[in-house]
Amino acid sequence: MARGYDENDVKFRLIKLLHSSKSGISGVQVSEKLGINRVTMSKYLNKFAAEGTITQENIGNLNLWFVDEDIEQLNFPDDYFLVQEKFTSHIIDCMEKPVYNLIKNCINSNAKLDKIITEVILPTIPQIQKLFNDGKIGKSEQQLMTGIILNSIQMITHHSAHSESGKNIIILSADSESLLFSEAAGAAFRSQKWNVFSVGDMSSSIDVLFDLELRKLLSKTWKLKEGLMMILVFSQTEEGLKFISDSFYSVKEKSENNLFIILSGKTGKKVKIKADLFASKLEDILQWSNTKHENI
Repeated sequence: MARGYDENDVKFRLIKLLHSSKSGISGVQVSEKLGINRVTMSKYLNKFAAEGTITQENIGNLNLWFVDEDIEQLNFPDDYFLVQEKFTSHIIDCMEKPVYNLIKNCINSNAKLDKIITEVILPTIPQIQKLFNDGKIGKSEQQLMTGIILNSIQMITHHSAHSESGKNIIILSADSESLLFSEAAGAAFRSQKWNVFSVGDMSSSIDVLFDLELRKLLSKTWKLKEGLMMILVFSQTEEGLKFISDSFYSVKEKSENNLFIILSGKTGKKVKIKADLFASKLEDILQWSNTKHENI
């Protein structure tokens, strides 16, 4: 925002300062204590307030700044395991505010956005599915938990950096059970400056015309064919992966050397499915994709 200042450092120091006062601190005092000129500090305060990190209250003739008691500083990478346990517990208890505060605290504590996805959010998804499969939670509870997780993913997306030219990826799920994985992957790729086209659950569109739909999608998202284009598919079934793989290779032209397909899901030895990469871990998918981009 301003030259000479690191925004994350300013946020860290500001939260620590506001935690030290129960009665609030004026913008002038904040500026003086942090050693940042008033105009610049005012811009930071307004930005952090818009994000929900801090709040402003008018008390008498004073405009005072406060930080919620639930906003705290965490230490990474040491705290990822602790945060993951809390995140899962809050999700299972359907406690929205503590979940969002936890994600907010991770972001404010300079946790890497992709690591929040891979270390905190992703491990929770199969646990929720298992609770449902075991009959320990109902469909309505599962949907509520899914909504909270999706909102958490969107919070991370909101803080992602601008995309880089030439880094393009289409992400889809071949069934509804894989939707959360695809949305989480989208947020992780956005955090690493990829231009993400997230099309969600495509199970209702998987039919004999899917290859035509795929061709149209590529023509709109990769018009000039600059850089590379990845298509990342999540599926809980081999059939879904194979169908999309077959459609992809029927659409891909020989000249499209920078067009790749990545499949993520369970596959057996009996079913032969073609892909440029099979991977179950999002970390491996991110690393492979970035390496491909660096080598074009």
